[in-house]
Amino acid sequence: MAEKVVVGWSGGKDSALALYEVLKSGMDVVGLLTTVTQDYDRVSIHGVRRVLLEQQAASLGFPVEEMLLAKGAADEDYEQEFLTILRSYRNRGVLGVVFGDIFLEDVRKFRDELLARIGMHGIYPLWKRDSRNLANHFIELGFKAVISVVDGNVLGKEFSGREYDKHLLADLPSGVDPCGENGEFHTFVYDGPIFSKPIAFMWGEVVFRENRFWYTDLVPI
Repeated sequence: MAEKVVVGWSGGKDSALALYEVLKSGMDVVGLLTTVTQDYDRVSIHGVRRVLLEQQAASLGFPVEEMLLAKGAADEDYEQEFLTILRSYRNRGVLGVVFGDIFLEDVRKFRDELLARIGMHGIYPLWKRDSRNLANHFIELGFKAVISVVDGNVLGKEFSGREYDKHLLADLPSGVDPCGENGEFHTFVYDGPIFSKPIAFMWGEVVFRENRFWYTDLVPI
């Protein structure tokens, strides 16, 4: 019997590629789990509107569970809410949680220790794969994504809102990970081989938040 898993879903390219990989391997994906900042009604960190998240899930054909957190929630609040939701999956026979992490050891350690507390385990389909190869693989598979936010400390405003394609990869400054694994940028995936139809949106305003991040508002059509 195929292993039942839930996918940690940010709506970005790494979670999309991780989902693609586990589906290809034959795992039984029961749903997606996304953190949403309640005050903004947007996907946490990525800044994408919740309605676009829900359109992604509908196109992918999976239910999405939204973990609602207040702006500036403490780590303890995150952990408590995360474990509460995961216990409900565990009680339904789901023991694996899929993540799109690539090489950040401390992030994986945090996740694995948290999951171990309730008898679950992490699955990392992209782990230790070369970032540039992953980026090219994502594009060559036919996925389509745009950058929803950039860290202004490492990338200029002009990168926010750009298509995530080979032109973008060629333009990234040296030292910026091609997958943005160090938090240089985050993405919104709007089409690809696992989507039944593209997500329709238009580009809205670009705003500067926290004196550091350039967010492009992606507006549903």
